[in-house]
Amino acid sequence: MKYTCYGHSCFAVEIQGKKVLFDPFITHNELAKSVDISKIEADYIFVSHGHEDHTADLIDLAKRTGAKVVSNYEIVMWAKSKGVENLHPMNTGGKWKFSFGTVKCVVAQHSSGLPDGSYGGNPLGFVFMTDEGNFYYSGDTALTLDMELVPAITTLDFAILPIGDNFTMGIEDAIAAAELIECDKIIGVHYNTFGYVKIDTEEAVKLFDDAGVELILPEIGSTIEV
Repeated sequence: MKYTCYGHSCFAVEIQGKKVLFDPFITHNELAKSVDISKIEADYIFVSHGHEDHTADLIDLAKRTGAKVVSNYEIVMWAKSKGVENLHPMNTGGKWKFSFGTVKCVVAQHSSGLPDGSYGGNPLGFVFMTDEGNFYYSGDTALTLDMELVPAITTLDFAILPIGDNFTMGIEDAIAAAELIECDKIIGVHYNTFGYVKIDTEEAVKLFDDAGVELILPEIGSTIEV
């Protein structure tokens, strides 16, 4: 699988030739100035929750690309009210077989207000099960024992976890999360974008390594094989 980093918690994974984009927040991110959003293509856009730093570019990208927007019911209905037509609502505990594989929605401990102040439904994590590999994107979340359920769903090849602290898990909790989900390859997100989530990335990599877990922090705009 190819993983492309667009900064903060926005990234894309190419699976079975399908481009799957997550939590689009690019034009409002000063660190992502090098990313030309007009060149981003997507077949699907998955949205973990409603906060602006995960939805700021959702409507424009969904309309331009025609991507299917997948999120909880409330966010999907909000996108529909903004003129997005290709939609798939889900919610915690549900799963669905898409063209690239199966996705199961799991618990994320967070909040989920939409940019206009309306209710954003339950925040979600996503477990992807595909012929090319399996991965977990936790979305914004605290460390929670619900993560113990993830390895009961599937064996993970990698996971994407927030590490910036303050609003989500920090480094120590993300290491504990890696143990709960039984995954030793973690891609970090939701760090260094603004003051509240600044971290020492070298220290983070060392702490993960000391725990026997690989922490990958791709450069914004880069694509890696996972």
